Amino acid sequence: MTHTVIVTDSTSDIPEELAKSHGIYVVPLRLQFGDESFLDGVEISAKEFYERLGQAEQLPTTSQPSPADYVRVYEQIQQEHPDASILSIHISSALSGTYQSALIAKSMMNENVDLTVVDSLSASYGFGLLVVHAARLAHQGIAVDDIVVAVEQMRKSRKLYFLVDTLEYLQKGGRIGKAAALFGTLLNIKPILSIDQEGIIYPVEKVRGRKKAIARMIELFQQDLGNIETINVAVGHTANPASAESFLEELSAHYKLEEVVLTNVGSVVGSHVGTGTIAVFIWPA
Repeated sequence: MTHTVIVTDSTSDIPEELAKSHGIYVVPLRLQFGDESFLDGVEISAKEFYERLGQAEQLPTTSQPSPADYVRVYEQIQQEHPDASILSIHISSALSGTYQSALIAKSMMNENVDLTVVDSLSASYGFGLLVVHAARLAHQGIAVDDIVVAVEQMRKSRKLYFLVDTLEYLQKGGRIGKAAALFGTLLNIKPILSIDQEGIIYPVEKVRGRKKAIARMIELFQQDLGNIETINVAVGHTANPASAESFLEELSAHYKLEEVVLTNVGSVVGSHVGTGTIAVFIWPA
């Protein structure tokens, strides 16, 4: 039977227990707070990250794994699973150099290694759900080329929106000016963002008030999903699971929820959108 091992990076925001249960190898990015450096999700938890973020005057910086980091993981898989294919799926190349590092690592590997590197054109659990889907197909013995096709099909059918609670971090990151941030804060503006087919984050709408913004997000999903009644959903939060559970309660009034995943929005996206953000990812059941 064909055996494929799945690799991803920490920006996929896959809950640790889910990654372990599916045998997914997760390569961490590095996070820099001033002079302190941490491996994302390994040396700093989501809770610790958002606590530090709320106190930081400057945004932390992130750096992708080096090609050598990937080579170590790929070689480890070779030793543990000598006959396996490797499928490595990563955050959008428009948002990070992580995918490029994995490609360079592939060029450094022995030509006999069956290694496929995929640009997810997405971020957070927007591609984490693709990684989990790939791992499930791999356990069924599906060939790697067919898994890649299935992942692409799911990417096209999956819908996602981010609701940003504060403009502070978009302003700190240079995405909006100070005047716009101040004016938007006074008006209680809550931006809704998404990711386009090229893997780039873009603004969808600006809504006044969080309650109205959540209602608008659900309306957007209804427009995107048409007559679908049963869905799978993942809700990302900034170390605040109660906010995710509250959104699920609102959503359940409109849809039957099949698979439900709660996860943290990780450091790469989190450093730009800040605390209080809700990220919702829906795919057909």
